[in-house]
Amino acid sequence: MNNRRHVHAVEWHSDKLVLLDQRKLPLEEVYVICQSVRQAVDAIKNMTVRGAPAIGITAAYACSLAARERLKETNHNNRLSLEASLRKDFEMLKAARPTAVNLVWAVERAQQVVDKNTAILDLPHELLRLAREIHEDDIENNYKMAELACQELSKTAGKPFSIITHCNAGSLATGGYGTALGVARLAWQQKLIDKVYADETRPWFQGARLTAWELMYDNVPVCLNVDSAAAWLMSNRTIKWVIVGADRIAANGDVANKIGTFQLAIAAKYHDVKVMVVAPSSTVDLSLESGDSIEIEMRDSSELTEFRGFPLAAEGVETINPVFDVTPARLIDVIVTEKGVIERPTRDKMLWTLS
Repeated sequence: MNNRRHVHAVEWHSDKLVLLDQRKLPLEEVYVICQSVRQAVDAIKNMTVRGAPAIGITAAYACSLAARERLKETNHNNRLSLEASLRKDFEMLKAARPTAVNLVWAVERAQQVVDKNTAILDLPHELLRLAREIHEDDIENNYKMAELACQELSKTAGKPFSIITHCNAGSLATGGYGTALGVARLAWQQKLIDKVYADETRPWFQGARLTAWELMYDNVPVCLNVDSAAAWLMSNRTIKWVIVGADRIAANGDVANKIGTFQLAIAAKYHDVKVMVVAPSSTVDLSLESGDSIEIEMRDSSELTEFRGFPLAAEGVETINPVFDVTPARLIDVIVTEKGVIERPTRDKMLWTLS
């Protein structure tokens, strides 16, 4: 099986949630310790932890922290009071970032544990057990998706070829190994690819700071490029696939991912480069008919006008900073989940594969 020597964004040690601070990478390897649900919410909001699966795992562990906190301040005989307090904590978690569906999915699973009338004193333990299960399942699913995706890549003529990715969908964005980067890792091992081109991914530079760093860590050939070079690369290099992760996928196969994914898919269509989205089934939101219903998070203008306190733009300039965009299903060749491969996604194909 694959070498599991990979960085981990989320870990649980000595009853504490430990997060690798992704804002500091690659210059510093700093860890943030969360001992309360509020600290976990802040870490999600300020992007200490990012990537839909990693956010969901963090939220699951945070639910256990919430139960532990509430038990300390609540009469153990007053279950209604405890449940009411936990509901507030869980709603606070769900509101931390609106686009990534894994966050809501994980918290709702925690709510189900509470609703089962689990003994009050057992709640922290049972919620921790759930969080560990979600974490372990995510890692295993990443390996399953990589294998399925590489079976698809193996059909491509002209091997080895290059791929291009956007943002970071690796170990840092998941429980470990990665979605899009999990595919890149295994494809390199199987000699299907010769290089990964990594979009820098403005404005947070996840591609430059995280993706390139991860792939170099695993000795996978990677070349960093500015986002606007993607079309040139498709014209001048042997790129056969765009491979990305996802933050939310609608029932019809529309995909919300890091801003810039939509225009990357448009460029791919023009150049006959195929587009693959790799994401666990927990990222699929079957309650949404299409991507038109996906809420797009808007973030502060300072993320565009400065970087780590250094000004990049004229003071007072008007900005717009959507963090995600929606790529229509018609531009996507393949969606890979741990439950199977969906070619040319439609609502019927999504429902059939995921049911």
